[in-house]
Amino acid sequence: MTAPDDLSALWTHEWTRADWTRRNTLDALARGGLAALLGGGGLALSGRAVHAAEDETVRIGYLPITDATALLVAHAKGYFEEAGLKVAEPTPVRSWSALVEGFAAGKFNLAHLLKPIPVWMRYNNKFPVKILAWAHTNGSGIVVGGKSGIEDFKGLAGKRVAVPYWYSMHNVVLQYALRESGVTPVIRGEAGANECALQILAPPEMPAALAAGKIDGYIVAEPFNALGELKAGARMLRFTGDIWKNHPCCVVVAHESQVAAKPEWAGKAVDAIVRAQAYCVKNREEVARLISKEGRGYLPMPADVVIKATTDYGPAYEASGAIRHRDWAAQRIDFQPWPYPSATKLIVEAMGNTVVEGDAGFLKGLDPDFVARDLVDDRFVRASLKRYPEWPGAADEAALTRQETLSL
Repeated sequence: MTAPDDLSALWTHEWTRADWTRRNTLDALARGGLAALLGGGGLALSGRAVHAAEDETVRIGYLPITDATALLVAHAKGYFEEAGLKVAEPTPVRSWSALVEGFAAGKFNLAHLLKPIPVWMRYNNKFPVKILAWAHTNGSGIVVGGKSGIEDFKGLAGKRVAVPYWYSMHNVVLQYALRESGVTPVIRGEAGANECALQILAPPEMPAALAAGKIDGYIVAEPFNALGELKAGARMLRFTGDIWKNHPCCVVVAHESQVAAKPEWAGKAVDAIVRAQAYCVKNREEVARLISKEGRGYLPMPADVVIKATTDYGPAYEASGAIRHRDWAAQRIDFQPWPYPSATKLIVEAMGNTVVEGDAGFLKGLDPDFVARDLVDDRFVRASLKRYPEWPGAADEAALTRQETLSL
């Protein structure tokens, strides 16, 4: 097992420890709401994003995780330019709060966000965000210490688990699994005998914290699960895509004003992303190398870690119990852009049952059907799917609906 200090050294890039201090502060502020983070109300935030809506250059903000793969591949392969758009070099940030801040302030006009974040932004903070497509499906897991003896979610009773953000698919799926296992998720102090204590921890800090014994497990996007397995003595407890079949995780978002003023721009951007996702499905290992430290350097992780994170879903995980639904024909991470309304509705419902810090009163009375219509603008991805034959059945309306499946 790699020492915690060596794990931190693996995450070497242009960011500094001082930046980390600021980002951790922003994470704390985010618990009080986006308005607190940016120092203004919903209308003020809209004004601060005006210049992004006036800029036709695609300006991408992303966390250096596999969730951003489609955006990064679209940039690397030149798909934005081929669609007729100018594009700047994607800007990496190191926490979800930093990405939310940059997007809300107008630094980025295209980003990937965890699916619950736009729900929180639009209906709690009145920020005009629109979901244009899914960025990927699955792509996350929960790992525990290899010698912890934790074999299932019941084993997390009395333990401490890190999540990357309160408004995340990770928090939603983890708390669902805990409740189904008879364990109560709590977000204060230490866990009681039948409780699991949750805390926010930025993804790059998670493997080192597990190796040092500061937490008992973490749930996060790849490649931090793979890194934990390879370098921190972690063991995969369960893949999230084996709990919620082919669930959305990150989605592609833009400012509503940008979409309204420049629909052609939005359509071209989605075209590039749809093309990239089709490429990712067919070229997983190549794409992993491309985005890795040895490739274009979008992710500061070595290729072997990223390859494992995107391809390793083999029989050893069935033997360990990390995969229990092989018949679902899922992948460790997969790519498809269509934003199934059924998933949006289920997320809104599940968020109402998920414990978070801060005031979540906005969820009361929030109609899932309304959110599915209001938050998501699917006209561009619908058109893109028809343009690219890599997505069979896209012209069939029946293929654009599904029944959501959750099961431990």
